[in-house]
Amino acid sequence: MDVSVFGIGYVGLIQAVALADVGHRVLCVDVDAHKIEQLRHGVPPISEPGLSDLLDDNLRAGRLSFSTQASDAVAHAELLFIAVGTPPDEDGSADLSHVLDVTRQIAALMQTDRTLIIKSTVPVGTADQVRALALEELQRLGKEALRVSVVSNPEFLKEGSALADCMRPDRIVVGSDDPQVGERLGELYAPFSRSREKLMFMDNRSAELTKYAANAMLATRISFMNELANLSERLGADIEAVRRGIGADPRIGYHFIYPGCGFGGSCFPKDIRALLHSANANGMPLHLLQSVSDVNDQQRRLLFAKLTQQLGRPLEGASIAVWGLAFKPNTDDMREAPSRYLIEALWAEGASVRAYDPQAMDECRRLYGYRQDLHLCATRDDTLQDADALVICTEWKHFRVVDFALLASKLRARLIVDGRNLYDPAQVASHGLRYSGIGLRHVPARASAS
Repeated sequence: MDVSVFGIGYVGLIQAVALADVGHRVLCVDVDAHKIEQLRHGVPPISEPGLSDLLDDNLRAGRLSFSTQASDAVAHAELLFIAVGTPPDEDGSADLSHVLDVTRQIAALMQTDRTLIIKSTVPVGTADQVRALALEELQRLGKEALRVSVVSNPEFLKEGSALADCMRPDRIVVGSDDPQVGERLGELYAPFSRSREKLMFMDNRSAELTKYAANAMLATRISFMNELANLSERLGADIEAVRRGIGADPRIGYHFIYPGCGFGGSCFPKDIRALLHSANANGMPLHLLQSVSDVNDQQRRLLFAKLTQQLGRPLEGASIAVWGLAFKPNTDDMREAPSRYLIEALWAEGASVRAYDPQAMDECRRLYGYRQDLHLCATRDDTLQDADALVICTEWKHFRVVDFALLASKLRARLIVDGRNLYDPAQVASHGLRYSGIGLRHVPARASAS
């Protein structure tokens, strides 16, 4: 089938590559000419496992192409994906201006019937708004005879495993009231639904809410565990033991019950704010979800509070090693990452930062530029040079096995603040290091055997 994708950001590019890889002919369009030129040469603008190889394979096979011209995309296919950004406005609502701009463009360029598939994360009622706008534009341009269908088709991708999620989805949600459109989407997604039926058909509004509800549930589990972790620490309990105890219950399970330093990224914070705004606008405040958001705001500042408490002295002039900048492993995305809250708080107190991340170094430099109090190091161990303490923000596998004797010899305050509970407190303490995790029982540092 012929498919066009408007917006080659994270979601649009992953979806385009996945569709091309199963045999569809996909044309992608974006206003960023530099990005399009990079993609034409097989260079993805994002870091995602497996993406570079599949991008190159499908470019060579001729199933995937890129353009800056919306007219190319509208002429290429009947099925038009809208995957542009919906950034948060100041009031927390989702900014739909890009979605609506693309809708106007498509209507102006249509010569035959088209189906608009909304892949962007959008508030409930957006599909109705898009359809009304498209029909209004068609009427204004004297093209009332043309038919436009609108489908809500939310994504459920996890950064770091997005391509695998797209190729082997848990479910494919299709919101539409048109049976013929459902058939076309069923044909499009058939290669992804062969082992079992994964397509779920529903109305547009239910599909739009499903996306927000999924992220809200996952965020709730994270904030719940983070609050329990903070209570465990106060009570002298061990949250890791508690996690194993409750996760063994099949009604709960182990997914998303790992305590840490808060969630970030491009989805959870933004989507929660948008859902809260929508609920308030409709006269039904979501008290539980507001608490989830409030807990996360506090949790992302916990590492700085722990570091300040454990050092026991002003941070001015201190040098802090930071392992992990991305909000999660296997991505270079630093949007609302806990590391940013920590680093910016350290700078505000006059401390300097020595940081390392396997993938997010360029992104960190793009965000913060060159400054005297930020040193981006070539390796994780380079961050330890003249550092007072180490703070771990991201659970990269690369950080799980370490030489604690080396850390004890390098860190002037012999302190590790671990936002991801990577280590056994007793093992760390046996090397004469002080260790502060999230919700863990305190084990006093002992004299190192070395």
